[in-house]
Amino acid sequence: MSLLILAGPQALSPFRVATLTNDINTAVNSSVVTSIRSAYIHYVSLKDGSDLSKDSKKSQLLETLLKYDQPLDLEDALTQQLVKISTTEETLQPEDEDSYVIRILPRPGTISPWSSKATNISNVCGLDDDVDRIERGLALLVKVRRGFPLKNYILDGSSLTSVYDRMTQSLYIEKAPVNDDLFAHHKPKPLVEVDLSQKPREKLETANKILGLALDQGEIDYLVNAFVNQIGRNPTDVELFMFAQVNSEHCRHKIFNADWEIDGEKKPLSLFKMIRNTEERNPQYTVSAYSDNAAVFEGPDAYLYTPNPKTKVWTSKKERVHTLVKVETHNHPTAVSPFAGAATGSGGEIRDEGAVGRGSKSKCGLSGFSVSDLLIPEYEQPWELKDIGKPNHIASPLDIMIEAPIGSAAFNNEFGRPCINGYFRTLTTSVTNAEDKEEIRGFHKPIMIAGGMGAIRPQLALKNYKITPGAALIVLGGQSMLIGLGGGAASSVASGEGSADLDFASVQRGNPEMQRRAQQVIDVCVALGANNPIQSIHDVGAGGLSNALPELVHDNGLGAKFELRDILSLEPGMSPMEIWCNESQERYVMAVAQQDLDFFKEICERERAPYAVVGHATSEERLILTDKLLKTTPIDLEMSILFGKPPKMSRTAKTAPLKLTPVELKDVKVEDALDRVLHLPAVGSKSFLITIGDRTVTGLIDRDQLVGPWQVPVADVGVTATSLGETIVSTGEALAMGEKPTLALISAAASAKLSVAESLINLFAADIKSLDAVKLSANWMSPASHPGEGSKLYEAVQAIGLELCPELGVSIPVGKDSMSMKMKWDNKEVTAPLSLVITAFGPVGNTSKTWTPQLIKTEESTVLVLVDLAAKVLKSLGGSALAQVYNQVGDSSPNVHDASILKSFLNGITALHQTDLVLSYHDRSDGGLIVTLLEMAFAGRSGLNVDLTNESEDALTSLFNEELGAVFQVSKSRYEEFLSVLKEAGIPPDLVSIVGEPVFNKEQSIKVTYNGEEVINSTRATLQQAWAETSYKIQRLRDNPKSADQEYQSIQDNQDPGLSYKLTFNPTDDLQISSLTEKPKVAILREQGVNGQQEMAWSFEQAGFTAVDVHMTDIITGRVTLDDFVGFAACGGFSYGDVLGAASGWAKSVLYNERARNEFYKFFNERDDTFAFGACNGCQFLSRIAELIPGTENWPTFEKNLSEQYEARVTMVEIVENSDVTPSVFLNGMKGSKFPIAVAHGEGYASFKSSESLDKMHSEGLVSVRFVDNYGNTTEKYPFNPNGSPNGVTGVRTPNGRVLAMMPHPERVVRKEANSWYPVKESELWENYGPWVRLFRSARKWVN
Repeated sequence: MSLLILAGPQALSPFRVATLTNDINTAVNSSVVTSIRSAYIHYVSLKDGSDLSKDSKKSQLLETLLKYDQPLDLEDALTQQLVKISTTEETLQPEDEDSYVIRILPRPGTISPWSSKATNISNVCGLDDDVDRIERGLALLVKVRRGFPLKNYILDGSSLTSVYDRMTQSLYIEKAPVNDDLFAHHKPKPLVEVDLSQKPREKLETANKILGLALDQGEIDYLVNAFVNQIGRNPTDVELFMFAQVNSEHCRHKIFNADWEIDGEKKPLSLFKMIRNTEERNPQYTVSAYSDNAAVFEGPDAYLYTPNPKTKVWTSKKERVHTLVKVETHNHPTAVSPFAGAATGSGGEIRDEGAVGRGSKSKCGLSGFSVSDLLIPEYEQPWELKDIGKPNHIASPLDIMIEAPIGSAAFNNEFGRPCINGYFRTLTTSVTNAEDKEEIRGFHKPIMIAGGMGAIRPQLALKNYKITPGAALIVLGGQSMLIGLGGGAASSVASGEGSADLDFASVQRGNPEMQRRAQQVIDVCVALGANNPIQSIHDVGAGGLSNALPELVHDNGLGAKFELRDILSLEPGMSPMEIWCNESQERYVMAVAQQDLDFFKEICERERAPYAVVGHATSEERLILTDKLLKTTPIDLEMSILFGKPPKMSRTAKTAPLKLTPVELKDVKVEDALDRVLHLPAVGSKSFLITIGDRTVTGLIDRDQLVGPWQVPVADVGVTATSLGETIVSTGEALAMGEKPTLALISAAASAKLSVAESLINLFAADIKSLDAVKLSANWMSPASHPGEGSKLYEAVQAIGLELCPELGVSIPVGKDSMSMKMKWDNKEVTAPLSLVITAFGPVGNTSKTWTPQLIKTEESTVLVLVDLAAKVLKSLGGSALAQVYNQVGDSSPNVHDASILKSFLNGITALHQTDLVLSYHDRSDGGLIVTLLEMAFAGRSGLNVDLTNESEDALTSLFNEELGAVFQVSKSRYEEFLSVLKEAGIPPDLVSIVGEPVFNKEQSIKVTYNGEEVINSTRATLQQAWAETSYKIQRLRDNPKSADQEYQSIQDNQDPGLSYKLTFNPTDDLQISSLTEKPKVAILREQGVNGQQEMAWSFEQAGFTAVDVHMTDIITGRVTLDDFVGFAACGGFSYGDVLGAASGWAKSVLYNERARNEFYKFFNERDDTFAFGACNGCQFLSRIAELIPGTENWPTFEKNLSEQYEARVTMVEIVENSDVTPSVFLNGMKGSKFPIAVAHGEGYASFKSSESLDKMHSEGLVSVRFVDNYGNTTEKYPFNPNGSPNGVTGVRTPNGRVLAMMPHPERVVRKEANSWYPVKESELWENYGPWVRLFRSARKWVN
């Protein structure tokens, strides 16, 4: 195979260059860098026999495909040098001896997701006979001051972390990569046997260490006996590795199933039995627990809304919609490689939700992070512990919080799952243990939580359909690669105990666009209902196929025979063990009856989803894996040996409480304390985590994190609508989180109980059906082998499994554990506290009744009412945010002092939801009462007048204690009504008190008096900036600092009116489309990676169209012609993962495919009865096929946001219509309207060919939608204009008005409740629709 090397676009923007420059200068402790140039370099491996290099047409096509983003400035001398050096296989040196060329490429033997998608595009565009694979690297030319030996400082890559990940990439410094580094096709490595003929135990222990199997002594004895005494042969490495993954702590949860002895007393129950007790006591509404990839609980009657598998028409079927719930952790991979670890954590959990029963689908997600102190440069906080250190191959807490949230968000975004809840906590503290020795407690081994809710059809909710012997066993999804080897075992040991090489091997890399394709296949199968060809399904996670395929058949009492070489693989050099055991992502395994195979293959081919039949099920319970290439049998085992029971684990633990002292805050002033607490990450704004994640895709999100007209991240709960369908349903589902790990240092039981209570008090901000319908996920993170921690774990599980949850009547049908929460290196260690993360889920009666913390300005005066569930007990500051910011823990803890009071309070909230008494609501949690009140003021852009009186407590305790409670805003005149409802529920009046009132004045002043003394006198703007500063500092490091500065400064604007609806049309006017009987067909157009088709189809259907699902493969193969449609809608998402430019692959699949090009040319040029609409990725698509659309000569393309970040926002736009041009098909009567819309994109900057083109667009009336600020003025200011487009341009049209391309998403907010904020009174006339339904109704009226 031959190699082409082609220069691509500029890789780093000026601010990224500035960041890299600063990193290098900091590393060498001197300002040495004078210039940096960057470029992406494309490496193209050509197939044998390709004539591409001689065929000018093919060469030109390849060069065109690889043109995207910002072109290189080839007039620049340094850039010329960089290109010259980087596009040859020879090792050339820069002309200047003080310049260095650095290349960063994927690690040898790996294939990047970028490569997979770029290669896919080249194939679709007609180069499949020529291009074997395309890979991309980054080339840098770094010029330093004369004589400085930079090479000595950059060899390890530690100064290049802003552009280089040592776990997934390799550095080439002043050296050119060779072909084999990128495209080597090695001979297959052999099968290995482990010789147990002599000293079998010793040999197996050696293999255990070398292979990183993490087998315990009982398992080693079990295997020696099995192979030496029962089978009578040596095991293969494949069998050993498979056994280790199947039986790892990660997969088998041995500690939770162990027998326990604590302080010499044998405990009657295992940890898991105590958890199961909750479900045994309260099984109501549970459909499935502990037996599948997720738990399932009963849902309401709603709709299945999906394309008919045969006709492809989007249809509604009325049926019960069950809810599935799951929460996972991905701690170890996130510590090693934050972006990839968190991305595949979210991806793996999404797969769990897609593989429930006989097929299901995720609906919304959550993410959470616990790390040690951030130590942000030049922003270190007084409580942060310095000089703790970390292992070299483990990421720092700051690096984790810069990269991991983006990894998680990127996977969710690209797959198309909104993330609507989460948490973020930091902790590093010094404590004295029971032996009077100092310990460092913190999250050097981080917690990365990924979870969510999904939907499943009742008839497919259980794995009760047996696989038939002879059924085809299929792997659906991505091809095997040598990544993620041994993750199940690696995550089962304390980080740092294994080798760095094994840690690297266990890290996976994600390709969400591939997973989306696989999900689309599952969706079609599920739509078939009783005819679903999937007999059973599992996701591929820890252990790869070695775990998933045996589990699939074992669960059905069967065996299987597999052929190794039938497994799709991109790396032929892998050994049998590597093929069978790698954890390549985005894969599912399933059984399909032989008679259904052809239909299943048709589905996969339409979706371009790779699949392979790798074996068949057998009646004999034996697992056989053959290898026809090497003519070996890597596996031949009875299922009873693989899934047999090694000796049950027994755990012996001793209680070893820490030696703690009371919280001492003698000389601390309230305002100083408040300033510190507001800067603590657990308390402060989480905006930097939230706006990077799509929260509106699916059109089903009725409550996300950002609240009110000023979009402040303070929501207590995330809420989804049950479904889209023929009519708008009011029911939904809610989720909320609770975690209190710092308290576990004091009391494990209190920590666990408060985690449950916090999640419930958050959850009940939604209109939860009833307390007994609530289901909890419990995720347990513990350093279980650390002295004293085993007993803490048992205490905590008992506290909720046998006590609190049964008392409340709630159950825990799902959860996960991670029992190795310790980081060890050299002679140091950092141990995490016991951390229980509870996620509460519940059915919602009416999603419009969800409360938020936004204080509401009303005509009559209102009061702020505290319901203090600990009003009758002595309050504790132990484990509080206040204690933490003064480097203390405390020796006493808040608690659930009376479960019956908590239950009564939750029942009281349920009753209050059936009234209109509550205007706003917020729980008391991290930071205490003062933070609760301030966050309500931030959301409402108001001041506060707080007046507290308590002779038995000091001001710090009253304001900052974190005992259970909540604050309600109610009308002053209805306070007694409020009291009455709570009293009837069992809450005595002495737990309820008025603590203040909102103040809606220009100054937005915040005043707090305590026992008559003023202790706080500030303003909303000052305190909100303090609260937002930590988020801002991280955002500034991660994104364009100019954008971060603008958003931070906007907090100071007291006059900002917030979002508003200034409409020039009546939202209830349906333009008489309800009288029309004909339903013209509109193509809901998508390409692989598109994820917004559901809400787009529904929006057109609600406006009187017949929506038809059309995949680009339908057009390219000729199965479908656009002649049959009056219009098409190009949907949002990430076609081809947006490699080679946003929607560029999608567009090029049209421009360079003759049949597709002709279809679109005819549609735009030979018919006058058609329309086209594109949102987001669809907008980008239309802009890139503009050569086929008349009148688009001056259209922009849509490039990377100026913030250089994915922006998920609700922003104001204005509808612009020029009276001199033909009215837009879509914007009938909307001219001049200014109102909010959902935005979610990373490449939305409108890039015009020239300033003249922009001027012409305006003068010719072809700009239809533009961003305006909250005052209604056209803006380029961030975040009101989230992408920085000139003149706010975000929607363009054609002169004939029949084509509209816009970056925002009207289709996601057609349902009224899907709008993050709307004015309650004004919207009462809108019925169930938001104003954006007008766009779709306008199109329908035009057709008629």
